[in-house]
Amino acid sequence: MTNPILSDWKTPFEIAPFDQIGDEDFAPALDVALAEHDAEMTAIAENPEAPSFANTIEALEGAGRDLDKVLSVFFTVAGADSNPKRQELQRDFSPRLAKHWAEISANKALFARVADLWARKDDLGLMPEQERVLMLTHRGFVRSGAALEGEAEARMKEIKARLAVLGTEFTQNLLADESEWFMELSEADLDGLPDFVLAAARAAREEKGAEGPVITLSRSLIVPFLQFSSRRDLREKAYLAWAARGANGGKTDNRAIAAEILKLREERAHLLGYENFAAFKLETEMAKTPARVKELLMDVWGPAKARAEADGEILTRMMHAEGGNGDLEPWDWRYYAEKRRRADYDLDEAALKPYLQLEKMREAAFACANRLFGVEFEPLDVELYHPDCLAWNVTRNGQHLAIFIGDYFARGSKRSGAWCSAMRSQAKYPDVQTPVVINVCNFAKSTPALLSYDDARTLFHEFGHALHQMLSNVTYESISGTSVARDFVELPSQLFEHWLEVPEVLSEFATHVETGAPMPEAMRDKVLKAATFDMGFQTVEYVASALVDLEFHDGPAPVDPMAKQASVLAELGMPHAIGMRHATPQFAHVFSGDGYSSGYYSYMWSEVMDADAFASFEEAGNAFDPARAKSLEDNILSKGGSEDPEELYKAFRGRLPGVEALLKGRGLAV
Repeated sequence: MTNPILSDWKTPFEIAPFDQIGDEDFAPALDVALAEHDAEMTAIAENPEAPSFANTIEALEGAGRDLDKVLSVFFTVAGADSNPKRQELQRDFSPRLAKHWAEISANKALFARVADLWARKDDLGLMPEQERVLMLTHRGFVRSGAALEGEAEARMKEIKARLAVLGTEFTQNLLADESEWFMELSEADLDGLPDFVLAAARAAREEKGAEGPVITLSRSLIVPFLQFSSRRDLREKAYLAWAARGANGGKTDNRAIAAEILKLREERAHLLGYENFAAFKLETEMAKTPARVKELLMDVWGPAKARAEADGEILTRMMHAEGGNGDLEPWDWRYYAEKRRRADYDLDEAALKPYLQLEKMREAAFACANRLFGVEFEPLDVELYHPDCLAWNVTRNGQHLAIFIGDYFARGSKRSGAWCSAMRSQAKYPDVQTPVVINVCNFAKSTPALLSYDDARTLFHEFGHALHQMLSNVTYESISGTSVARDFVELPSQLFEHWLEVPEVLSEFATHVETGAPMPEAMRDKVLKAATFDMGFQTVEYVASALVDLEFHDGPAPVDPMAKQASVLAELGMPHAIGMRHATPQFAHVFSGDGYSSGYYSYMWSEVMDADAFASFEEAGNAFDPARAKSLEDNILSKGGSEDPEELYKAFRGRLPGVEALLKGRGLAV
C-alpha cells in the first residue's frame, strides 16, 4: 500500500491527511524521502553540464519535496502532540537528519558548482532575488563546513550529529519534567484563587487522573497560581518545581547536556575559523557582532534593574505589612505585584479575564489583519492531528492565500511555550504553493476558554509570525516568510502585539463572557495604563537570560554552565527576588537547537524596531493607516529574506531606529 505521507494528498488545499497517518508510517516514509533527496543531490552534483543558476541553485530549491512533507508532519505532531513512540522516532531521526544535511554540505562536487556560480555572479544576469538566493546558498555551504578537508571535515560531521542528539534529549527531558510534576490541591489550599484559576486547575485534574484540582508546570496555570495563591508555602513549592525543570538529577537532568552542547559549538566555530561561537552565529544577523548585542542589552539593563529594585522595595514593604518575614523571594514577587496592581490601578486580573475570551481575542486578531491587509478567514472543516485544532481558509479578494491552523490549549503531550511554524511555505518555484501555517500555544483549558492579558498578547504575537508567513510573496522557498535573520524575525510578531492595545480593538472584542457587554471604558483605560506595570521585573528576567546566553558563547565554553550562569548574574547584580526567564536547564530556545543560541537577545533587537515601527502608525494618526499598512506588507511582510533586513526596514521607515522608542514603550525612559 502507498504510504499516506508520500501519496498525493487529496484533501482540501492539500493539507496533510492526519486521519490517515499513523506513527508506523513515519520511519518508512523518511527512508524513502531521504533516499530520493540523496539521488536528487547526486544528480545536481554530477550534472555534466556547466553550472548555471537553473541547473544548480534552482535545482536545489526544487529538491526534497517528499522530505519536506515527511518532516513537516512529523515535527508538527512531535512538538504539539507527542507520545512515547514519537519521542523514540525523534531520537532516531535527529542523528540521521544531521548526517544527511552534513553530507550535502560536505559534497565537494556540489559545493564546487555553487562556488563557480558565486565567482561568476556578476556575469550571470541574475534578478535581485536570485542574487540573494545565490549568496545565501554559497554562504550556507561555507558556514556548514563545505570548504573543510580531511580530519576537520570528518570532525564537523561528528559534531553536527552529536548536537542533533543532544538537542533532542534536552527537549524531551524538559517535556518529561514538565508533564510528570503536578501539585494536587485540597479545599484548604484554594485560598485566594479566582474562579478562572480553579477552572483551569480542575480541567488539568482530568488529564492527571487526580481527585482534586491540580497545578501543573504549564506557564498559563502556574503563573496565575503564583499571582493569586495566598499560601506562601504552596507558592514556594510550585515555584521551586518550576525553576528546577531540567535540573532534578537522574535521567532527565539537562545540566551535563548543556555543557557538552556549549563545548561542541565552540569546537565547531573554531573549525570554521571563528574566535568563538557567538562570533560565528552573529555574523549573519543584523547585530553582526557580540559587542553590539551586549551594548543594546546593557543600555536596557541599567534602567530596568533600577526600576525593578525600586519596585522590589515597595513589594517587600507590602509583604512585611501583612506579617511576612525576611526577604522578598521569587515566589512572592508575582503575588505582591498583583496586589499592587489592584491597588495602584484598581485592576483585578480575575475581573479582567472574563472580558478576554479566547474566541473573541482570535476574532480580534483576524479583524486587525483584515483592516490592515484585506485578508479574510473562513472556518474549514478538516481532520487535523488533535481535536483541539481548528483551521481557516485565508483569502483576499476571494482568492485563496493560505491555510491557518490554531492549536491553543495546554496538554501533557505538548512541549511548553508558544510557536508558529509553516507546514508548507509560500513559493512560486518550481510550482506555486500556498502556505499552511500553524500557531501553537499553551493556554489553560477551561469552559469557557478565558485568557490572561499576557495570554492575549501571546496570541497576537504568534499571529504576527503567521502573517509573515501568509503574506509572503517571493519566488523561492528558502527565503520565504520567516526565513530571515533571527534578530529580524520577531519584528512582525512583536509589532502585531501593539494592535491588541488599540482602544477601539478592545472596545469591540473584549466583551464579557456572560453578559456580552463590552469592557467598561474605565477598565480598558486601566488596562492600557497598566501596560508597563511591573516592566522592571519583566525586562530584568528577560535581559538576564539574554546576557547569560551571550556570555555562554562569547568566549571559551564554560566547563560548568551553572557556575557560569551564577557568575554572570552576580556580576550584573541580579535582584534576589527575580529569576531568569529561562534558567540554563530549561533554556530550550538555546539548547534544543541552534536557533536562538547566541540569539535570545533578538526579541529585544526586534523590539527596538517594532516600537519604532508602530510609532509610524501613531504619527500617521491612525493605527490602521492604509498607507502605513501597505508599506509594512510591501517592504517587510511580503519580502521574507529576499533582501538584507536593514534595507527592508529602511524602505519601510526611512531610517534605522534607536533604543529610545523601546525604553519609552516599556515605561523605562528616564
